[in-house]
Formats: sequence, structure tokens, C-alpha cells
Amino acid sequence: MITLLGVGHVFDIGAAIRAEVLSRRPKVVALELDPVRYQAIMSREPRRRGWSVLGLLAQFQVRIADQYGVQVGDEMVAAARAAQEIGSEVVLIDEDSRVVLRRVWGEMSVRERIRLLTSALGAFFTRKEKVEAELQRFYRDEQSFLREFAAELPTAKRILIDERDAAMARTLRGLAESRGEVLAVVGEGHVDGLLRHLAGVPVDVVHLEQLRSVPAGPNASVNVSVHL
Repeated sequence: MITLLGVGHVFDIGAAIRAEVLSRRPKVVALELDPVRYQAIMSREPRRRGWSVLGLLAQFQVRIADQYGVQVGDEMVAAARAAQEIGSEVVLIDEDSRVVLRRVWGEMSVRERIRLLTSALGAFFTRKEKVEAELQRFYRDEQSFLREFAAELPTAKRILIDERDAAMARTLRGLAESRGEVLAVVGEGHVDGLLRHLAGVPVDVVHLEQLRSVPAGPNASVNVSVHL
């Protein structure tokens, strides 16, 4: 059995994530992280990003997370710490972000690079209200949202979402076969693709919208899974 928790890295959902891990007590808690990012968020060591486009996008995440009263990646920290409490194995299932991002930039057309740069600069002026509006649009029609992304930045969509979906799904399938119960904390935008690649495997899903509806607090509990 695999449980997918669809998360966002800038939202206050740590209590809900912790409750899911403690209530399900999986053998493995799989995180959409690589070792470098895992070490950075667990130690909260500042990362030098420079003035690249991707550095600007990272700073955008930091700014938005601050508006929600959290730090980027708090949900991953909550999952890892809860796993450690109950003796679950923590497994990092993502590819090296530095390699992935270099590939994205290297394989982009000039037009895509300009679009990405424009988006990165525009993101600096985005506020919480715009994030909520875009999130609601994603909830209403995820496929349309992703098609728009693919039309604007096809290389980014292919490498950041499609290829990573396939790679993470292979890892999760192997973990489920060898270890049993697996709970995976992944970005909400990966959930649909993971489900397609995990066809034939029993999967439960808790979406970001559901996790955000759970009252905050150390004793919050969750029981909103949808069996597919």
C-alpha cells in the first residue's frame, strides 16, 4: 500500500502531515527531496543561490512562505521528525535538484528562458491572495492548469514534472514491494502523474486541499483519505 500526501512547500500543513504519519505508522516515509535539500531543510542552513533565475524563484517561495507564517519545507521536516519518532525509515526519492535544474536551463529554448525569466521577475511581486487564486484554479481543473504550463514551458514540464513523476513512481513501487506500507510526501502537482505510473498498486491519496482544511495544532488528526 502506498499513501500519497499532496503538499505545497509554502503552506502551514505541518500538523496535518505529522498526524498522517503518526496515525498510519508506515514502514517507510518517502520524501520528495534529494540529500542536499534534505540536509538543508533539516538543519535550516542557508543555501547560496546567487542571482540566477532559479534563485529568484526560490526567493519567491521564501517570501510566500513567510506570508503564511512558515518556512519553505516545513511539511517535509514535520514528516521526517514524525517518522523518526515512530521508527519509520525515511527515504529520499527525488533526483539531485542541482542536476535537474541545470538540465532544465540547458535544454530550454531561448524563448522558454525569456518566459521563465519574466515569470521569475513577476513572481517577486506576487502576494498571498494571488497564490490562493491560482491554487483554486488548479483545484478546479488540474489538467488544464498543467496544459497551460506545458504550452508555456514545455522543457520545464517534461523534466520537472513528467520525468520526475516516472522516476519517483518507480522508486515508490519498489519500496512498496520490498518494505510494505509506504507514505510519500510529494508536491500536489505530482500526484496525478504518480497515480498513472502506479497503476495496479493500491494507493490512498490525501490532497493538499484536504490537508489545509485540518485544524492546526499539535493534536490535530486527519481522516480524509480517498482510496483509489
